[in-house]
Amino acid sequence: MILAHGLGGRSDLPVPLWLALYAGAAAVVVSFFALTIFWKEPKLRGAEAGRELPLPLQRFVDSAFTRIALRVLGVALFAGFLVMATAGPDSSAGNPAPAWFYAWFWVGLVPLSLLFGPVWRRLNPLRTVASLIPARHRELPDRLGYLPAIIGLLAFLWLELVFPHSDSPRAIALFCAMYAVIHIAFGVVFGPRWFDRGDAFEVYARLIAALSPFGRRGDGRLVVRNPLDGLLTLSPAPWLTALVLVVLGSTAFDGLTRLPFWRSLDAGVLGGTAGLAVCIALTYGAYAGAISLTRPYLRRGFDPYPAFAPSLIPIMVGYTVAHYFSFAVFSGQQGFGRAIDYTVVSAGVIALVQIAGIVAGHVLAVTSAHDRSVGVLRANYVKVGQYPMLALMIGYTALGIALVSGS
Repeated sequence: MILAHGLGGRSDLPVPLWLALYAGAAAVVVSFFALTIFWKEPKLRGAEAGRELPLPLQRFVDSAFTRIALRVLGVALFAGFLVMATAGPDSSAGNPAPAWFYAWFWVGLVPLSLLFGPVWRRLNPLRTVASLIPARHRELPDRLGYLPAIIGLLAFLWLELVFPHSDSPRAIALFCAMYAVIHIAFGVVFGPRWFDRGDAFEVYARLIAALSPFGRRGDGRLVVRNPLDGLLTLSPAPWLTALVLVVLGSTAFDGLTRLPFWRSLDAGVLGGTAGLAVCIALTYGAYAGAISLTRPYLRRGFDPYPAFAPSLIPIMVGYTVAHYFSFAVFSGQQGFGRAIDYTVVSAGVIALVQIAGIVAGHVLAVTSAHDRSVGVLRANYVKVGQYPMLALMIGYTALGIALVSGS
């Protein structure tokens, strides 16, 4: 099973690497200075924004039939997956379960959530099973925030990127069974709110869904809206920033593992674990450094970490597209039980999608961060106060393009 998510080498890029780097950085810089000229006050309205969808469509989406059908579908798909992973052939070459898990589910959460909003919340089989078990729920401590989701996400990323038998159907089945038991148990104890904060996959899908053009307005109506308005609907909570940076750091590690330098190390499990931890720490450190340089320009009473955390989500989505697109296209074919056809998409198209994903993610992030900045930075320092974050995003863009190039 192909578990490398990016390009195989520099020669796959349709343009020279230096030109891709300059073009990506230039797109971020030009968009920033255009925003400082034409975007002088906050324009995003968050939960107040959006045009209502037709009432019959809203009624269908919110109907009991739709809710029950999605729950039944989610449980049936999960049960079928576990049966195949457990009882099917013990090889990814003959068992489609690994492709279902990594390519269809993990990667598929991105287009699913972008197109349909937080639909995984209704499909989530763990939430459904937990809701069927009667219990008296305890209050989930607010101070935990998204920390449980981070723990679950780190466990999955270690399985995918470090564990040497990550494509083993039995290993995947064991991970998913243990994950399900743990989260169903916590869901019974703490109620539905556990899945809003503790289930790594549901939290991840919900963050991506904030960028969907479809969502709910503050009055509960289903609306079509500017995707950047959706980012403002995310309520700040402890560990939100860290959660997004964990994903960013893991994609950096994924790119690193495809470099000749890393392959020559033969790092093993311990080295891979350390490399993943270091990449996440460096990603977090770079962001923390930019925030510390921004802090002196903030108005009183604003905490920059929750203020700018939603602006990281477009970057997270862009990096995910860049690092998983070719993986989804090629390895996803194994989910149909057939051999991989590497001619379905060219290396040039893959490279263009990867670069476009990174650049578009950063441009959207700059736009979201700028809208937030004009509201939280002191009036005379709106432009200069954004320079540290601009430098960070240029650095992220260059590093992202370099890593997906395999150079």
